[in-house]
Amino acid sequence: MANIAKVITVIGNSPDGFAEAAQVAVQEASQTLRGITGADVLEMSCEVEGDRITMFRTTVNIAFAIER
Repeated sequence: MANIAKVITVIGNSPDGFAEAAQVAVQEASQTLRGITGADVLEMSCEVEGDRITMFRTTVNIAFAIER
């Protein structure tokens, strides 16, 4: 029998960097999903105020196993 996974897209934010923003995305998704098997960062962006980056943002695809 083939294993099936589903993929959702979530956005994580952090003032501390892109890696932390991706970690936030995975942690938040894990609050409602079981069996997360992988994450793929699709896009990175940031908010800027004046000459300072104030928020880092990652768009992340999260894969998880489908349970029967």
